[in-house]
Amino acid sequence: MKKYDRDRGLSMFDEVYCGDLGQLPAAGASKFIDHMLETLFAELWADGTLSIRDRRLLLLGAIAAQGDDTTFTIQARSALKRGELSGEQLDAMALFLTQYVGYPKGSRVFRVVNEVKAGAVKK
Repeated sequence: MKKYDRDRGLSMFDEVYCGDLGQLPAAGASKFIDHMLETLFAELWADGTLSIRDRRLLLLGAIAAQGDDTTFTIQARSALKRGELSGEQLDAMALFLTQYVGYPKGSRVFRVVNEVKAGAVKK
């Protein structure tokens, strides 16, 4: 059985989200958080095959397709803050995604992108 590394996951989580998402529960307090840190962040996000930016672009597309404004906001804000995407690139991404996710979801993406660029969306 593979031993996962929660500390590595926590470090990657903080890097991906610029430390903006606050304190997570201590190890053992939440099986969900432990599993997320040990697998999603310690293994998948930390795998060097794709950059954080590459993974973020994939994730932004998937989230836009689902219409999840909250998670899209977190990802777009982190991409802008980490310098992975500029405001102009966020606009281009929103325009491109709209063609694939449809105009109702695309208009929500544009709203979030504009709020993030304006700094209206905080932690």
